[in-house]
Amino acid sequence: MLNKIWATLLFVGIIVAGITGHVSGSSSVIDAAAKAAEKAVMGIALPLAGMMMFWLGVLRLMEKAGVLEAVVRFCSPLLRRLFPDVPREHPAMGAMVMNLSANMLGLSNNATPLGLKAMGHLQELNPHKQSASNAMVTFLAMNTAGFTLIPITAMNFLNAAGVSNSFRVIVPTIIATFCTTATAIFAAKLYQRLPGMAQTPDEPEQSAADATERPAAISRRAKTGLALLAVLFAGIAVLELGPRHWRADLLRQTGLAGVIEKSEERKATAEKVLAEKKAEWQAREAAEGKAEPPVWRRVMDGSSGLAIPAILLVAVGLAWARGVRVYEEFVEGAKEGFQVAVRIMPYLVAMLAVLAILRESGAFLLLEHLLAPVLAVLGFPVELLSLALMRPLSGSGAQGILNEILTRPDLDEMVKFTAAILYGSTETTFYVLTVYFGSVGIRRFRHALMAGLTADFVGMIAAVFFGRLMFALV
Repeated sequence: MLNKIWATLLFVGIIVAGITGHVSGSSSVIDAAAKAAEKAVMGIALPLAGMMMFWLGVLRLMEKAGVLEAVVRFCSPLLRRLFPDVPREHPAMGAMVMNLSANMLGLSNNATPLGLKAMGHLQELNPHKQSASNAMVTFLAMNTAGFTLIPITAMNFLNAAGVSNSFRVIVPTIIATFCTTATAIFAAKLYQRLPGMAQTPDEPEQSAADATERPAAISRRAKTGLALLAVLFAGIAVLELGPRHWRADLLRQTGLAGVIEKSEERKATAEKVLAEKKAEWQAREAAEGKAEPPVWRRVMDGSSGLAIPAILLVAVGLAWARGVRVYEEFVEGAKEGFQVAVRIMPYLVAMLAVLAILRESGAFLLLEHLLAPVLAVLGFPVELLSLALMRPLSGSGAQGILNEILTRPDLDEMVKFTAAILYGSTETTFYVLTVYFGSVGIRRFRHALMAGLTADFVGMIAAVFFGRLMFALV
């Protein structure tokens, strides 16, 4: 399924880029793809290697100290229901608990190494190494749901944009993420029973002789698709090589010229306003630095700050008290961190590059223009469509759209609060699937993508519902 989705995203991105004028030049989608590929390696995989080594070392100490065993024993009744195929004493249980706990506390990227370690343990139990097991899909669906108790990131964006009372998103975000998580678990359990979703035996590895054989014949359906792509590319070539007014006339006649112009103006205004708001916020924070912060803020900041030191003290302290050679065991656990980061690099490059093409092409603007009348009837704020579409695909892209929404002076606070709830109640599903499954070499995702997107859809609906319920009269 992912092969078809990846190819479709690439085709759509290039075709739309040809229509909007982003197929070449200084703002071309190819430049965006190259930058995304560089970011995948230099900005994500390599920093993740350091975090992986740190947290895998800590996890090994927690295992030696008996902490994981105690945590699993406490959570055993729930874990046995969620993951009936995983033995109670297996290390996967402890790693999954730590990962989900880190997500709940809003520890963000610190949860990823723990999740990758859990996925590695689940792969040990997987009888078919190329196909995701039911336990893997359920665990991944819960990660894509992103249940959190403290939506710190969304609140920081609200504060930076000058939106007052950012704490008001805490309760609706918790409720929305609970709906998302419950849906993710239900969907994972339901979809695994559907025809065609069962695990399949591994395919034999291709030998050098097999690789040189002739590829399969092209079907009639595929020939039709290739012909359509050829016609569309020919149209792009005409627009690219012909007079400039041809593309301008096309965009004006379809109404896209006005949409693109307004979008660029909004983006420029949002960047300017955001910079001003950040400066004001930093100045206010510096001026009020000596003042006593509200109790709720002090408790939240203190809890987030104490979480990781508490884990370190418990892990190292108990292990040391039990006579464990803490330094040597930490290093032993950290050894595999870099190898995991190297394994996920190709998957990250493939996914982030095609998402950059799709994002920079203007496809979301086109879809927003087409769906605006339908969304207005359904009561879904049209301004949130780009965020809703981008959130499962790219975290950085979603952050940019969220900042643009929060700094737009023409939007009321209901829309801004709803955008923050939507951002905090869903996750980057495609990124999570790529990283987690790529780390263990899973080729067939089975129903994992369907379960994740179903949970995202419910989370977005819940975000809009609670946003209107709690902030419509603000």
